[in-house]
Amino acid sequence: MTGVSLGFIPEPLLVALDHILPSRRLPSTVFDSRKFRQIKASIEEIGLIEPLSVTAMDQATGNYVLLDGHVRLLVMQNLGLVDAVCLVATDDESYTYNNRLNRLSTIQEHIMICRAVDRGISPERLAKALAIDITSILKKLSLLKGICTEAAELLGDRQFSSDLSRVLRKMKPTRQVECVELMVAANNVTVAYAEALLVATPVARLVEGKKPARLAGISPEQMARMESEMGNLQAQYRLVEQTYGQDVLNLVLAKGYLAKLLENESVTRHLQQHYPDLLTEFGVVVETVSLDRRHFAETT
Repeated sequence: MTGVSLGFIPEPLLVALDHILPSRRLPSTVFDSRKFRQIKASIEEIGLIEPLSVTAMDQATGNYVLLDGHVRLLVMQNLGLVDAVCLVATDDESYTYNNRLNRLSTIQEHIMICRAVDRGISPERLAKALAIDITSILKKLSLLKGICTEAAELLGDRQFSSDLSRVLRKMKPTRQVECVELMVAANNVTVAYAEALLVATPVARLVEGKKPARLAGISPEQMARMESEMGNLQAQYRLVEQTYGQDVLNLVLAKGYLAKLLENESVTRHLQQHYPDLLTEFGVVVETVSLDRRHFAETT
């Protein structure tokens, strides 16, 4: 098995700001932006969290070219700092390192905030450092309160609103897992979808054993119909989940066969002359599977 080459040197390096050259110019309006104020407040309170990304040092000048972190560099210069922790790239490609970064998921952010509080940083100081309201910090701190472990694991790599937890914790654990599975499968991890699932949840599967007061306007018949439809949807989801792997394998194999078949000009010409509708359907199958595989590659 071939080794995987790293995009940057693992050990960070302390570099003087005077020797870091920006690779692009920021607009003058950046000083008035919310992002600038947020980063400035964060660095003032708890220092630089995410290192800058730079190219390897130019041996002739001793300078480094900045790949990612232009606003952070500007903030540190504005604060009169003299050096910064940097990650040094192992290649010379001058594109932003944002293309290589995976942003923190909501649960990872929750864990980091909890660790900061455990180490003695107050929620008020964190709110000031991140330039957000203290209410947001408190919501992030209590994100997983009342959420079962299985549901939290399903949401582990997702970004979602803290208000999603408010909706989920009204459900019992097994129902939480079912709803999160549906949201993830639909790629729709939103508060609005969670509230719709809450509406369709039987009373017996809610923590308090009653529907929220604001849903009182829905008639018992409508509620029963929604619960029945949600039960059918859950059963269909389970059925699809059981056969999904084999179905995808069969589809990929069929796609490969059809793609090879359509590469044969004689076959394509024959189909075009005698079975044009069938040729169109074959093309749709090949293109659909190709799009699905590209989407999968882009999201992994």
